[in-house]
Amino acid sequence: MSQVSDYSLANQGFSAFRTELNNILGAINTLNAGSSAPGSIAAGSLWLDTTNATTPTLKFYDGSDQISLCTFNYSANTVNWLDNSVTADLSGDSSPQLGGDLDVNGQDIVSTSNADIDIIPNGTGDVNLGADTVQVGDHDANATITTQGTGDLILNTNNGTNAGNITLADGSNGDITISPHGTGVAKAVDAGDNTAAIKIAGKETIWVPAQAMFGTTTNGADSQAVETTATRPELKVLDFDASTAEYAQFSVAMPKSWNLGTVTFQAFWTPSTTNTGNCIFGLQGVGCADGDTGDVVFGTAQEVTDAGIGTVEDIQVTSVSSAITIAGTPADDDLTFFQVYRDAADGSDTFTGDARLLGIKLFFTTDAANDA
Repeated sequence: MSQVSDYSLANQGFSAFRTELNNILGAINTLNAGSSAPGSIAAGSLWLDTTNATTPTLKFYDGSDQISLCTFNYSANTVNWLDNSVTADLSGDSSPQLGGDLDVNGQDIVSTSNADIDIIPNGTGDVNLGADTVQVGDHDANATITTQGTGDLILNTNNGTNAGNITLADGSNGDITISPHGTGVAKAVDAGDNTAAIKIAGKETIWVPAQAMFGTTTNGADSQAVETTATRPELKVLDFDASTAEYAQFSVAMPKSWNLGTVTFQAFWTPSTTNTGNCIFGLQGVGCADGDTGDVVFGTAQEVTDAGIGTVEDIQVTSVSSAITIAGTPADDDLTFFQVYRDAADGSDTFTGDARLLGIKLFFTTDAANDA
């Protein structure tokens, strides 16, 4: 790197001429580099200020003032433009600022290093996406929208008024899943009359009262009515014997929204005596399609055990059973037969009185919002 006092070649012998010419060419070739302005400087000259040897500054002389254009970072191999109106690579600027709107001129804003692109207003500022279509996600990857801190995610239409619709549209045969975290509840609330509704696919229940069941012809449970006090709730029950296994049956045309998977159940019952021994209820099922015979074998049962509460006419609810596989390869429009029984022959069933079944709560899982 070098500087010369002027770019004018004097009349001189060849050897001196060559030396002066080489000095001038060397100065040009190194951008007149030096720790101060070269003596040859004139309006329109560029020179490299090497006061800082690792981040020199490129300067322009306008005839009266030195204008600093940029610095070069030799370690990072980057350029830091010093005028905010100059188009530049901003990677070396830790806090770049815009003097006006950012016009991407038809180009995308892309992170090529898998880093985040954050748009975070300061304080209460808004982020406005003035576009007909906003797309998130990268090709086939999942797209996640997450609020910072404890704030809610709110989607407003028509500038926050109630005159617009929010539509969640899936792709071809895709699913729309709303999954609250932990014990959260998926719900819809109409700020006006609270009549809005939302149907979420998931666990559903069917209540089957004892009145909808019948004791089987062989070893059937007895249908009984237990009057508590006149004009108070009367208990319509099926009595299951304490010494012999007895059975009752019912059938359900399951909803089309059922995922055709396993089911579970809870037994609601009331004791006929004050005994506190264990009572075992079981449930099994089989599905029959159009044209199938009804003379089929039930699937494998699952059982629940519940101890007598010690007070006659008290309502008892068992725990939820393990998963029950419905036999017969369930399909839409099947009629599903269920058989409930008390396994009184099991030595673990120690309740000494009749177990009076009030009904069964049947749990099943849906994979559609309706039965269309």
